[in-house]
Amino acid sequence: MPDFLTEDTVAYLPDLLYTNGRFESGVAILCDQEGRINGLTREPEVAREIVRLKGRAALPGLTNTHSHAFQRVIRGRTERRTSEHDSFWTWREMMYSAAERLSPEDIYDASRMAFLEMALSGITSVGEFHYIHRAPGGETYDDPNLTAKIVVEAARDVGLRIALLSVAYARSGFKTPMDERQKRFIEAEADRYLHNVETLQAELSREDTKSAWVGIAPHSVRAVPLRYLREIINYSETATQNSKLKTQNSSMPVHMHVAEQPAEVRACFEEYSRTPVQLLESEGLLSSSFTAVHAIHVTPDEARLLERARATVCACPATERNLGDGIAPADLFFREGVPVSLGTDSQAQIDLLEDARELEYHLRLQKLERAVLAPVDNQPSSLAARLFDCATLNGARSIAAPGGLLQPDGPADFFTVDLNDPSIAGASTDDLLSYIVFGLARTALKDVFVGGRRIVSSGQHAAQSEIIARFAALQKRLWS
Repeated sequence: MPDFLTEDTVAYLPDLLYTNGRFESGVAILCDQEGRINGLTREPEVAREIVRLKGRAALPGLTNTHSHAFQRVIRGRTERRTSEHDSFWTWREMMYSAAERLSPEDIYDASRMAFLEMALSGITSVGEFHYIHRAPGGETYDDPNLTAKIVVEAARDVGLRIALLSVAYARSGFKTPMDERQKRFIEAEADRYLHNVETLQAELSREDTKSAWVGIAPHSVRAVPLRYLREIINYSETATQNSKLKTQNSSMPVHMHVAEQPAEVRACFEEYSRTPVQLLESEGLLSSSFTAVHAIHVTPDEARLLERARATVCACPATERNLGDGIAPADLFFREGVPVSLGTDSQAQIDLLEDARELEYHLRLQKLERAVLAPVDNQPSSLAARLFDCATLNGARSIAAPGGLLQPDGPADFFTVDLNDPSIAGASTDDLLSYIVFGLARTALKDVFVGGRRIVSSGQHAAQSEIIARFAALQKRLWS
């Protein structure tokens, strides 16, 4: 037995494996009992057991960088006009009406439903931008991290890895009176917020740092004043150096809504005489740990500021088109070398490969041309590979998750697709990734493995019926 193998090593052998930017046949994933990849081999017989995934291609698991799991309850219920000019801001009022009625048990059921859909679509890790901290009415729970831990439990029960991005939310906006519907989100003082973050991280670390960890998430410039913002982002930098608080990639991720709406940019300029990106850069708050979520209404100069700080961007195309936010300028970010990841955000649709293709398709509509994001080499799968990296590698970096690649010492997080599914039938090895990124139907996705454990088998999750039944009961209580 080779030195790197253990007696419990299992070989997963698909017909095709996506590795090093291409599909290869006859290559198996060697996985140890800890869910770690020992190696990739053409000699699967060295393992104790061979699991043959016949007729299937295996690819690295997807990473969902930005999620509000509880918003799964409002899918389809906001698709109507509520004012003369319907927009993000009118949608937000309907979202608040749901958020203020959810009990901790309801949050668990809604989160499990969202995470189940993610698993069924090939997502293995999620960044959960969590801001329902308090009880309805704004009272503090005996455990101020109660709802955060419930969301983590929901992810673990489904089998996903989760970065719990704890949201700091201090006010309704610059010179804006408090909105009663935001009371569940508010933590008015930075020191109290940071105490809760530190306590949560310590508790999760005692349990299992591989499946759940914590990040800092100032909601937005409008919701977090500058003094508070400085304090919590500086804390994240210090925490990165603290071995007790290190996450998977030895950094504490910082996520923030940035320039999602023109009104947000105008309000920031009114308060600080700078746009959100300019403010963050001039205050030294951008870094390689920082992810600007949305970043729709930015200039080329601001994109260069993000690149200079080695910050990343998370686009959420399905939500951004649903809310009428605008089109993420991915061409600008690609040109400036800013990594772009993807998020399902409001759960209007949970399909990260759809988000990947819409990153390109939205630009085609805007610019009246095709292959906008294609690299200059123009190889058959080059554009697809760029978009697939957004859904895998870039997302893993953003939330400090393991994975994004199938490689030795990495986690055995991967999904399989049926090579005979009508949506990708006839693809060659060279163009299979383009088929998958631009045309894969959900019916093609068959298995999902997280840490070597199969959480989806033949398109079904073991707890699927129970999760759906509980969620259906929740929806009936909320909306009947």
